[in-house]
Amino acid sequence: MGLSLISHGRWLRSLLLLLLLLTLLSAGALQAQPRGGLPDAGMRSAGEQATGAQLAVSQWSRADLDDWWAALRAMDGSTGNLPPHLQPPSDPRAWMPVVLPDVRQREAGGSMAGDQRYQMRWYRLRYTSPDGRWPTSVALYMPKLVSLAAAVLVRTEDGWRPVFDNQSGAREQWVRPLWAVFPGAFTELHKNRVIEVVVATPVLKDSFFSVSSAWLGAREDLEPLYKRRWALQIGVPQATGLTLVVLGLFSFSLWLRRREEPAYLLFAMASVAWLVRNLHYHIDLPRTRLGFEWFWWLTHASMSWVMALTFLFALRFAHRRFPLFERLLGGFVLLSSVLTMPLWIDLLDPLVLQHMVNAVVGAIGTAFIAGVALREGSRELRLIALCLAVGLGLGVHDLGLLAGWGWSEHIYLMPFATLVIVASFLYAVQRRYTGALGQVEQANSLLAQRLAEQGAQLQSQHERLSESERQQALLLERQRLMQDMHDGLGSSLLSAMVAVEQGSMQQDQVVEVLRECVDDLRLVIDSLEPVGHDLVSLLATMRYRLGKRLQAGGLMLDWDVQDLPPLDWLEPPDALHVLRLLQEALNNVLKHARASRVRIATRDLGHKVEIRVEDDGQGFDLETAQKGRGLRSQQKRAHRLGGSVHVDSRPGHGTQLSLRLPVKRKPVPAP
Repeated sequence: MGLSLISHGRWLRSLLLLLLLLTLLSAGALQAQPRGGLPDAGMRSAGEQATGAQLAVSQWSRADLDDWWAALRAMDGSTGNLPPHLQPPSDPRAWMPVVLPDVRQREAGGSMAGDQRYQMRWYRLRYTSPDGRWPTSVALYMPKLVSLAAAVLVRTEDGWRPVFDNQSGAREQWVRPLWAVFPGAFTELHKNRVIEVVVATPVLKDSFFSVSSAWLGAREDLEPLYKRRWALQIGVPQATGLTLVVLGLFSFSLWLRRREEPAYLLFAMASVAWLVRNLHYHIDLPRTRLGFEWFWWLTHASMSWVMALTFLFALRFAHRRFPLFERLLGGFVLLSSVLTMPLWIDLLDPLVLQHMVNAVVGAIGTAFIAGVALREGSRELRLIALCLAVGLGLGVHDLGLLAGWGWSEHIYLMPFATLVIVASFLYAVQRRYTGALGQVEQANSLLAQRLAEQGAQLQSQHERLSESERQQALLLERQRLMQDMHDGLGSSLLSAMVAVEQGSMQQDQVVEVLRECVDDLRLVIDSLEPVGHDLVSLLATMRYRLGKRLQAGGLMLDWDVQDLPPLDWLEPPDALHVLRLLQEALNNVLKHARASRVRIATRDLGHKVEIRVEDDGQGFDLETAQKGRGLRSQQKRAHRLGGSVHVDSRPGHGTQLSLRLPVKRKPVPAP
């Protein structure tokens, strides 16, 4: 078994202690559940109603039982009462006092085969609110009810009305608590009166059944008891089974890599067998009698295989092998599984017989492993033997519970025993490899020290590299700004200065050049503002900068800018290209279009976004424009942005410039 499986011995010891404590506290807390209920909430249990709880028994045929179930299905969700012949006895002499829990033990010859006769057992309970304080909702809670089905009836003025029917899940109810909430309207109707409730439980005559004590009272008082019972009786076994399956798959994957270690395969097989054992917690049981019998044989016979595989796994912690014992154990389990099939044995109830076989397998295997542990003096194996003995005791408890010999309201404890045994396995593995782990930890410590030294060197180099990259980024940004100002602002100012010196430029022309220079400077500044890759924010900044100039030029601006997706590639250099491209388009409108209105619009085209600049000016001939430098300059800027620009114009019909940019841009090659 690989050293990589266990890395923290203290954690495993803590896990073992936690699982043991959880098992003992959970089982003990549930079995110490008060039988008297919550008197201060106006709730009375059947244990308190030793003189009030009553029982009536009706002898039914199979036809009567079928009529009963059909009537319940027909009334599901509707009003009304049961037919008179399917209601509890109306003769007071038919009722007798009963003390709950009411249990009939399993007996020899308890097979389900052959002709069957039935009994309908009616358990009548009464509820009245103390001090006249009626709860909003009344509920019935029974920790355990083992019968063919169950229904809860409430007396009305017209007869008995069903308010709960669990026949759809009757075959699973042996392990599920019964929980029935009475309708609020019904509670209001019966305020200030005694509510009479009957729990109807059909059973096979002279066959095993178990009816636990019952709690009647306010829903908010009873629901915590029900939820706790459900968690321990259903939730824990489900979680345990699924956890073992995950561990089993992991163990099987390890065995595929290390075939020389059979312990991995044994643990995986035991996990699968445990899943089969607990199938009734995860799936609905078969509806046919034959399928039902074979299902229960499969789940109960698999328990013998779980124990056998567990013993074989535990023996892998011994110093030597025991091939004879292993062969005899496997042969006995195989033979007992075949002999307990629901084919030919009718001497004992098959379930009790199978559990007796499981008890024999558990006792023999535990005794053998305990003897090996005492002889070899292995602390790991001794702990495993102790936990197996605990599991055996809990298994005997479950056998008595299944047979009705005692503890009728206890939960099944084998899922908790499984947690204890698995925890002991983990502890044993940890103890076995402590020495090897010490060497690994020492090697890891040395390696960690070397890695820390190298990490410190790398951190120092990373800090120097980060500072160098920051300085380089500042230098590149400074160079870009200088280049932009030199090519744009500087060139315009130099040309204006030469023209002024030569006297070839009028004052209004100088003002226009200076205004364009100021606009260009503002665009450079705006391109540096953080816009979060938001093109709409960038356009809004341009509108703020150029709005007054457009207004001074006699242009009415129509702003039709809609929300656009963020452009991840929109950085300051690209933002400046967009602003200059649109600035040039607006300058052309101001200088040449002779327009009265200009419209800026945006559209989301899916993979692209579009910016349009439209004017109502005089337009121009595109053939002439294609030869000019202005359109080529705009196309060059659009190409740098990874997009395209399109101009549409005719003399007398205005001009439309459309700039389309990608939402996700591929790297654009340098021109």
